[in-house]
Amino acid sequence: MPWARTGSAGTVSPLYPSRKRFGAAVHRCYTLDMYFKSRAEAGKTLAAQIVKKYAGTPCAVVGLSDGGVMVGVQIALALQCVLTMLLSESIELPREPEAIAGISQDGAFSYNAAYSPGEIEEIVGEYRSLIEQEKMEKMHSMQHGLGHGGLIRKDLLQGHNVILVADGLTNGFSLDIAAEYLKPIHIGKLIVATPLASIKAVDRMHILADEIFCLSVIEDYITTDHYYDIQDIPSHDQVVRSVEQIVLNWKEKPAKAQA
Repeated sequence: MPWARTGSAGTVSPLYPSRKRFGAAVHRCYTLDMYFKSRAEAGKTLAAQIVKKYAGTPCAVVGLSDGGVMVGVQIALALQCVLTMLLSESIELPREPEAIAGISQDGAFSYNAAYSPGEIEEIVGEYRSLIEQEKMEKMHSMQHGLGHGGLIRKDLLQGHNVILVADGLTNGFSLDIAAEYLKPIHIGKLIVATPLASIKAVDRMHILADEIFCLSVIEDYITTDHYYDIQDIPSHDQVVRSVEQIVLNWKEKPAKAQA
């Protein structure tokens, strides 16, 4: 494992001295077994850590994928807070090794920080029309099949500590898209929780997040599924319908309380 937690919370000692220490974000990265029985098990392990600090505080959990929802539901249950989901799609171009950009279900758009501003300017100059076409197609794809309830509401995040949850982060790009979505919302802390992350993703987390809960940092990240014995993710439609119902029920609670 490339990172080990030492000393008080928020101090991490690198096992590779050539890598510089990270920034000011409070981080809790542990050298645990990088393999998990299931996403539910990993979510319970994360929840046990998060609830120690955030129980009784206004929080909202945002799953960044179907797998992120499976992890996030355990955190939401422990905190007794709302569980939402932010859909996003990457925009890939011919001959480019990584996605150039990403877009969320409501149109929040972010270029990939892996590219320099100069590289982005050059690529956009060459592929502007294709990027715009991809944006429209990705938006249509995400909106197709969504019900009327919605997967996420900005008013449910307002004034809350927002916990972005993934089942594994290969590069942290989904965090950039989420951060773009959250820009116009006044939130408390931005917290990232994930059982697994690559070193590249941890770098990105420290730029974007106020606090990080990460159980295992992996130097040679393979695929997220590789680190789980059981593939316990329902179909995408099932995940979407379940989260829509949670969001709908959560919105109804204040009205019922006033009745």
